Amino acid sequence: MVSAVLQTSFLGDMILTTPLLERLAERGRVVVVATPANAALLANHRAVQEVIVFDKRGADRGTLGILRVARALRDVGAATAYVVQGSLRTAALAQLAKIPTRIGFDSSPGRLLYTTRVPFRRELHHAQRIWQLASDTADTTAPPVRPTLYPSDSDQAAVDMLLCAGGVEPSTPFIALAPGSVWATKRWPSFDALSAELARHEALRSHRVVVIGGPGDAPLADAISRARRAMGASPPIDATGQLSLLASAALIARARVLVTNDSAPLHLASAMNTPTVALFGPTVPGFGFGPLATRQQIVAQPALPCRPCHAHGPQTCPLGHWRCMRDISAEQVAGQVAALTSEG
Repeated sequence: MVSAVLQTSFLGDMILTTPLLERLAERGRVVVVATPANAALLANHRAVQEVIVFDKRGADRGTLGILRVARALRDVGAATAYVVQGSLRTAALAQLAKIPTRIGFDSSPGRLLYTTRVPFRRELHHAQRIWQLASDTADTTAPPVRPTLYPSDSDQAAVDMLLCAGGVEPSTPFIALAPGSVWATKRWPSFDALSAELARHEALRSHRVVVIGGPGDAPLADAISRARRAMGASPPIDATGQLSLLASAALIARARVLVTNDSAPLHLASAMNTPTVALFGPTVPGFGFGPLATRQQIVAQPALPCRPCHAHGPQTCPLGHWRCMRDISAEQVAGQVAALTSEG
């Protein structure tokens, strides 16, 4: 049996879809429709036999692109489509591919084109919700699940080179910082202060710091570097824009702790089971996107009545004060990092 999984949303959503892929692989062949960025995450994935790239904002934009991807999807002969990204366009893609059984959430915009609608259970983690798409509709159970990713030997070698160039030996402990997010109000503004606090903290000053993220996060890495230099501490290793997504996952797997906003690195850490300090401001873990690592700490300002203010995080604070992030102190976060390192 061939199952098709359509997931063309954000990177974090694809990572949280991997438990579903693992479950479907127990039943037969799994084909995934993914954006170019998401497709990179699935390289080497043991549950995936084929990835059909849908460049919905580029080469496949418009009707001709949808028809091209629909033909490629129809050719794999899938009996069932799991429409995880629930837009009308994605649902239409599954229908155009003439897949007889189309399963998705009952809250999705494309639900009228599904043959089976599964309740969207807001109380569950999103990885569990997605996993349940492959359940009998009467099944109300949802066991704990963790995402899976499989960095290659070349990904590991890229990390080796990066760390070696920065003077980090295999036995040298380091703390990874992920200061970026595409959503402006999700970006905690005190990562530079945290990097200085890590240098002051007696239990953490022996740890190196590695900054991860995309090319656009380089200014944030530079601010962290300046703060470390002002303390006379060892400079951070700037990995922003230096590694592939899977190599970033391999790097995170080696960290003692990852400190991250509510963004894709959080989910990379869940897949690699790296101890995680997750910073939540305009969003809340109750949306279903909290960390899944065995050891984790969530830092937030729960007393603010304006939280949560947005499903993703607006570009500016609706009230102008942004206290949900500004009121999180570097000392508070460093304390949580120290707690996780001592547990380890």
